[in-house]
Amino acid sequence: MAAVPTHPPYDLLLATGEQVAAARHDVDPSMVREIFGEAATLLHDGLVLDGLDEHDQRLVVEALCVDLCASDPGAAIRARAHAVIADPGDLHDPDEARSAYLTTVTLFGI
Repeated sequence: MAAVPTHPPYDLLLATGEQVAAARHDVDPSMVREIFGEAATLLHDGLVLDGLDEHDQRLVVEALCVDLCASDPGAAIRARAHAVIADPGDLHDPDEARSAYLTTVTLFGI
């Protein structure tokens, strides 16, 4: 099994896993940590963020941290992918960010 990436921006996913594990007493903390670690690994090994600069990588991962906690993560990420074109916010390359979001949905099978 591949090592879980712990460097930025993947560290945000690991921190989110820790926050969710601490806040939700109805879930198994080790399972939550494993899920977010797997998400970081899939993004890293899948080269999903490679087309983005460091600034956009961080923004995309921050958004994914929120969306992965939604009741329907796939729908949340797809909605964000479509919305980013109309309102890119601080993104430098909204087209590439949209592609990263949609690739994430496919890669995660959600």
